[in-house]
Amino acid sequence: MNARLNWRDDAVIELVPGYTLTAADGAQAERLTGVRLAVEGGFVHVAVPGADDIQAVSAPAVRRLVYPRPTPADDRLDD
Repeated sequence: MNARLNWRDDAVIELVPGYTLTAADGAQAERLTGVRLAVEGGFVHVAVPGADDIQAVSAPAVRRLVYPRPTPADDRLDD
């Protein structure tokens, strides 16, 4: 596992029916908006604003991920 995840802010995650994530209010949801995402090793790590824990779902549970296009400065490789 990578010690540093590549997070994407202000994202949307939609799961296939039957899978859920926990929203900040504790409700179960198949779709969350305004979250932080990181994809690694077949899992999507999800940080929900207002929640203390990071949630992870297996890639096959994911229907769609949407996040803003990175700025050119974000696209450059670290030295």
